[in-house]
Amino acid sequence: MTMTSHDQAALVQRAREITAREIELYAERTKGSQRATDRTRKVMPAGVPSSFQSYDPHPIVVSHSAGSKMTDVDGNEYVDYDMGFGALFAGHMHPAVRLAVEEQLDSGTLYVTPCELNGEVGELLAERYGFPMWRPTNSGTEATMDAIRLARGVTGRDKIVKVEGGYHGHHDEVMISNKPSLDLAGPADAPNSVPQSKGIPHGVVNDVRVIPYNDPEALERALAPGDVACFIVEPVMENIGICMPDEGYLEKVREITSRHGTLLIFDEVKTGITAGYGGATNQLGVRPDLITLAKSIGGGFPVGAFGGKAEYMDYITNGSVLHLGTYNGNPLVMAAVRATLTQACTRETVAETVDRNTRLVAACQKIIDDAALPAHTVQFGAKGCITWSPTRVRNYRDYKKTDFDLAFAQWIHGINRGVLLPPGLDEQWLISVMHDDADAMRYAHVFGEFVEELSA
Repeated sequence: MTMTSHDQAALVQRAREITAREIELYAERTKGSQRATDRTRKVMPAGVPSSFQSYDPHPIVVSHSAGSKMTDVDGNEYVDYDMGFGALFAGHMHPAVRLAVEEQLDSGTLYVTPCELNGEVGELLAERYGFPMWRPTNSGTEATMDAIRLARGVTGRDKIVKVEGGYHGHHDEVMISNKPSLDLAGPADAPNSVPQSKGIPHGVVNDVRVIPYNDPEALERALAPGDVACFIVEPVMENIGICMPDEGYLEKVREITSRHGTLLIFDEVKTGITAGYGGATNQLGVRPDLITLAKSIGGGFPVGAFGGKAEYMDYITNGSVLHLGTYNGNPLVMAAVRATLTQACTRETVAETVDRNTRLVAACQKIIDDAALPAHTVQFGAKGCITWSPTRVRNYRDYKKTDFDLAFAQWIHGINRGVLLPPGLDEQWLISVMHDDADAMRYAHVFGEFVEELSA
């Protein structure tokens, strides 16, 4: 059954009515969160430690988390599907991670000289992802920043290319065209480079070329001048819901970058452990020159890493490219990484969790199909999303055509019923290794209630 424009308009109107009611309910049940946010606003801009944590009507302020659940300061319990923007594949304080950290506390938290754990973690990363050399960082932002510097050092070039709608952290070079307004973004096949924030120098903006995802011809044009150090891309985009590569796209990207002497960086900060054992690189079968990791490899502790082919990482070995950081490889976080990779997120556990998510995605798709909604599900590993569009999203411009009224109504309806999803309406859920079947299917149950009301 095809939905008419009249049907779509009726759905949107109903969604707005649901939203208006649910905002009032949200305000009533989260008064403590509102008070805490108002207090913090006096000493922190927007009342939050990171601008991503500021959202309307006001953020949930959490007092406790464990396993797959969180409790806010008002005593409301949520099944957490946000999981730290994808950083908690191991769940909230996995027992193995907790034990490892507690044991390490007896031996210290920071040495600023190497510990044996550095080598152990490097070996684990090499085995899991297939790249021989690694350096630890403290976040995904640092990992992508350092990988880009290395690529520039290797190639002697300044320009970089990124995808419109792609997020790679908050350093200047990658805060370009993350979510640009369409009135500034330019042609779809040759987007403008639009800074995400004031404070980004014009010279930096000019060094970044922006192309659409799933468009190898645009990449070819961007690399043709021969001055591009690297193309940094998520192999599966996870800043606009979940946007999968077209068949053969990544293979073309690999061929084009190699031919132009441009290093290919896969940003696997979000996919590196949640996509399946070995990340998207191994799931999809295309190997970049450098890879960046963070988020879930730390089991809830702040960490990142970048690795790559020895011929490129040797530029750090010989000192021609510097990589620095006081907290890099600190023993507390290295203990958490080791426990995450060897105990919490083993090959078997990852496979079981992906299977659990597959059942959840199928249940949601059935709800969508039965109600003939203008939406669809997308799954990649342990992550999934509902995209409010009848057709697949292939790039940022497609994403901008999705229905945000319906997405917001679903989000606020869910959060009032204990389903905690990322507030951006373009993120995705993550099923952690500590979600059981009931936790996972809770999402589908609440989504079904929303759809029943939306379609009434």
